[in-house]
Amino acid sequence: MLLRNIEAGLKRVSLDRYLLILILTVVLAALLPAQGGFATVLSKVTFWAVALLFFLYGAKLSLSATLAGLTNWKLQAGCLACTYMLFPMLALGLFGVSQAWFPAAIGLGFLYLGCLPSTVQSSIAFTSVAGGNVAGALCAASLSNLLGVVLCPLLLAAMLHTSGGAGNPADAVWKIAQQILLPFFLGQLLRPLLSNFLNRNKQATMIVDRGSILLIVYSAFSAGVVAGIWHRLSWSDITLLVALCVLLLGVVMAIVLNAGLLVGMPRGDRLALLFCGSTKSQATGLPMAGILFDTAEIALIVLPLMLFHLIQLSVLAVLSQRSVLSVQTG
Repeated sequence: MLLRNIEAGLKRVSLDRYLLILILTVVLAALLPAQGGFATVLSKVTFWAVALLFFLYGAKLSLSATLAGLTNWKLQAGCLACTYMLFPMLALGLFGVSQAWFPAAIGLGFLYLGCLPSTVQSSIAFTSVAGGNVAGALCAASLSNLLGVVLCPLLLAAMLHTSGGAGNPADAVWKIAQQILLPFFLGQLLRPLLSNFLNRNKQATMIVDRGSILLIVYSAFSAGVVAGIWHRLSWSDITLLVALCVLLLGVVMAIVLNAGLLVGMPRGDRLALLFCGSTKSQATGLPMAGILFDTAEIALIVLPLMLFHLIQLSVLAVLSQRSVLSVQTG
């Protein structure tokens, strides 16, 4: 009875059981962050959980749906335009604003954030939870990351009027193939054997969907705590940085939602565009930063990325659950 009363109270303030678990996951990461050997194990568990997620996506999605997602030029072009045109322009504005309050490395961090590809795992998981076009999101997020290993340093160099490399693009391509594409195609091959079972047991896919998001959130918050990035600036500086990241995410989401409506995208495509077009990949950004930037400045350069990543996970995880999306996407 007590548990039911607690859940009823949470629902009255728009919090269901999953969102409560999400909040508790953030608290757990702040109090007991993954580090050392546990962080290594968590990284491997998260890798295989995400691989399982995409295997299940492949087993559930028909080949025709996958091909439709790849050839959906409005969705694919929209996601690429958001990631590599809209974001860099807005980040360039934040670069100018940030110079008045923060060290130069923070401004560079905003430029770097704007040039990164979208997330892969979380954006597709959010699209699935919200009932969007998963096949389209899979294609859009994968294409964004494949192009990002080349476009990110080129865009950054163009905005800074400098040159730089991004390491070996083949490494990033292979990593995406291992974790995302290979499990997905294996699921496609086994779809005749598994599709009926998965259709009868939809709860299993939902558990993997939401479980993978919780793992990603815990890993991301833990990384920020262990790196000690919260101690590099004053609380007022961090508060202002958070506000700028929230503003950036809010502006992008508003533009993305209205652009999808303007070009006449169906609801599922608009959801995929929202979750793929308004996110930035920490998984790609942190390793690439070690190649592009001076080690002494990396902590401050990646701080906008860390904050934005944590905010986008929290906000989009909530939105993927909320019927408020139907106001814009129904």
